[in-house]
Amino acid sequence: MAAPLILDTGPFVAIVHRGDRRHPECAEVLRNWEGAILTTEAVLTETLHLVGQAWSIQEACLKFFLRGAFQLVPASLESLRRVTALMEQYADVPMDFADATLVALAEDLHVDQVFTLDRRGFSAYRLYGRQPFRLMP
Repeated sequence: MAAPLILDTGPFVAIVHRGDRRHPECAEVLRNWEGAILTTEAVLTETLHLVGQAWSIQEACLKFFLRGAFQLVPASLESLRRVTALMEQYADVPMDFADATLVALAEDLHVDQVFTLDRRGFSAYRLYGRQPFRLMP
């Protein structure tokens, strides 16, 4: 069974916006991935904000979760403590809240693959302060 994949905002937006220049490559990753795809409430919120207020597009985002294509992992107090530490550690990058939740989730689950278009951030972030992420696409 394949390890889970951590989903960031950029690919999520590109997947639901067929006209996005990154849609084809992001859709290809999605089609070929056989494991679970996990994300956080912060990423869902950020995605819904970025796709705009049109209900049809927001509904398309939510249906990824409702039909089980993506799994939403809620925050815990422990993960929020880690998020706070990560945002302080990477303040110079800078690291936003959504990215910090993904790094904390990846650490919790011992997952090093992230589906992101944010090469700058996720190339700088390290799991447990040491291990680089494997980035897709």
